[in-house]
Amino acid sequence: MTFTKTTEQSSKYEHLEQMSVTELLLNINKEDQTVPLAVAKTLPQIEILVTNVVEKMKQGGRLFYIGAGTSGRLGIVDASECPPTFGVPFDLVNGIIAGGDKAIRRAVENAEDHTTQAWMDLLAQNIGENDVVIGIAASGTTPYVIEGLKKCNENNIVTGCITCNEGSPLALTASFPIVIVVGPEFVTGSSRMKAGTAQKLVLNMISTTTMIQLGKVKGNKMVDMQLSNDKLVDRGVKMIMGEIAVTYEEASELLKNHGSVRKAVNHYLNA
Repeated sequence: MTFTKTTEQSSKYEHLEQMSVTELLLNINKEDQTVPLAVAKTLPQIEILVTNVVEKMKQGGRLFYIGAGTSGRLGIVDASECPPTFGVPFDLVNGIIAGGDKAIRRAVENAEDHTTQAWMDLLAQNIGENDVVIGIAASGTTPYVIEGLKKCNENNIVTGCITCNEGSPLALTASFPIVIVVGPEFVTGSSRMKAGTAQKLVLNMISTTTMIQLGKVKGNKMVDMQLSNDKLVDRGVKMIMGEIAVTYEEASELLKNHGSVRKAVNHYLNA
């Protein structure tokens, strides 16, 4: 298979600087609408990877995302949302970015080109055979990510990837690749746009489906969410009221005493 970076091909649109604000917005939106269709084509790939993640987590394993730049940041965003949303430990889903935490806000020069750093970063987290590592790189050519997955493969650690170029070195390295072909970007080469959106959609699917499979959702509710602000406390109270016949005040007291919707409802039903 010939490897062509479709993410780097010239935009289908010319003379962007001559477009009005309306034209720019309409055309960007037009391109964005193609992304979910591209993701839909990869559902079988996503299913295989998620199934492996769930299996490993049931054995006590963890999930790691590794990436550089926008891809690394997207992994960190997804990982950081899992504890408050699903009430899981902070080290169950982890995001690692080339260049370290300072690279979250500002690009670190040549960080993505390091060929040994990803494995060192994973070793610092005591990576093991029960864990899963997913490399994220729109181009599929990021050395930091590719070499990190190669070392994981050598050490019998399950690997996956999210990339947007078919036949890329990253896709050929990962045991369970997800390849979302979104085509050229509106601004040529700006893979934070359609490619980034595609990666975010897939990350949502991976973490959410995994957590549901692990029993972290009941019905359609986040019954284990962390009650970190007034909005979430109010949501939790109303969730309890939807499950059992109590007033707002009674539900609030149950939530306060038991710390989560699940525990509050279970206590009430088993009392």
